[in-house]
Amino acid sequence: MDFTPTEEQRAASGLAGEIFADRSTPERLAALGTAADTELWKALCAAGLPGAVEDIGLLGLVLLLEEQGRTTAQVPLAATCVYGLLAIAVHGTDEQRERLLPGLRAGSEVATGAFGRGGAGSGVRVVGAVRERARLSGVVPVVPWLGEATLLLVPDADRRLWLVRAGDVGVGVEPVATTAPGSAGRLTLTGAEAEPLGDDAGGMGDLGGLRGRGGPAPYDDVLAAARTAFAGLQAGVCAGALARAVSHTSTREQFGRPLSTNQAVLLRAADAYMDTEAIRVTAYEAAWRRDEGLDAASHALTAAWWAAEAGTRVVHAGQHLHGGIGADVEHPVHRHFLWGRQLAAHLGAGAQLLEELGELLVAEAAKSVAETATFVGETEI
Repeated sequence: MDFTPTEEQRAASGLAGEIFADRSTPERLAALGTAADTELWKALCAAGLPGAVEDIGLLGLVLLLEEQGRTTAQVPLAATCVYGLLAIAVHGTDEQRERLLPGLRAGSEVATGAFGRGGAGSGVRVVGAVRERARLSGVVPVVPWLGEATLLLVPDADRRLWLVRAGDVGVGVEPVATTAPGSAGRLTLTGAEAEPLGDDAGGMGDLGGLRGRGGPAPYDDVLAAARTAFAGLQAGVCAGALARAVSHTSTREQFGRPLSTNQAVLLRAADAYMDTEAIRVTAYEAAWRRDEGLDAASHALTAAWWAAEAGTRVVHAGQHLHGGIGADVEHPVHRHFLWGRQLAAHLGAGAQLLEELGELLVAEAAKSVAETATFVGETEI
């Protein structure tokens, strides 16, 4: 494994860092409140950063999201890239790529995915079909950036992926308040028209044509990419919280010396640093494996677990190391605390992720044993 960024990835990450640092200041974030930063989004798209993800891969996206997390910039970069650009580029038809990718690159289209908390599933079902499209019904309680999205990637109960237009008939969007700023919403589909992502479910003339087509591979790939991307965003959030804590404890004095000279402060900061690095390296590994065409499902789950469990510890430590100031809702470090908690909730509870990881590892081990037994049997014959 080699996580060394390519020249293109370094250039994109450096440009993203400059844009976020210049435009996503604490003063601007305070003025925005819970709204998305549309001007910043336009600047990112004008610089070609969302579109560059098609070339720099998921690892490159993780690097961009780290920079976003450091400043807690309020833009739908992760959602648009994993549920839109990467999903359509990899799994869409030639016609879908030609029709949808230009708008996603330019920023005129914003995508998101209705995968449910922790990827637990959406509860959406196919209830009918018209021409080459399906009718979907169901409710997804919380969808990130739903208020900004124009294009929705919706999995059904059978793990097939569908593209839905946010403004279409039968698509209900209701704002939902979450821990961190952002235009999340509740999605209600009542017979909404949807087109299949790719051609797996294509060519059907009735509902029966929808059954038995398509496999779990696209769903699993998009879910793993999303988990990896949001873990990368969490790594940036934690790095930003830790940087603020280090700056504060190095300059704030108590009893005539900086807080950072106290052993308890040093140990708390060191633990937070190790947790942040664990989130980062597991996200890097999962992203690198996907870019290399290797199986990354268990690695994405590992990154998600670290992001949820360790991420919560880090943002709590960052706030704690600020003392009473950290409890001030207007202090920048409090934003990192809110973002860390929200990302952990979005990725899913640690126990839930560990249970899924354990089931996946057991299934992989059983498959390996079965393949070995088959090989031995064929050799004996």
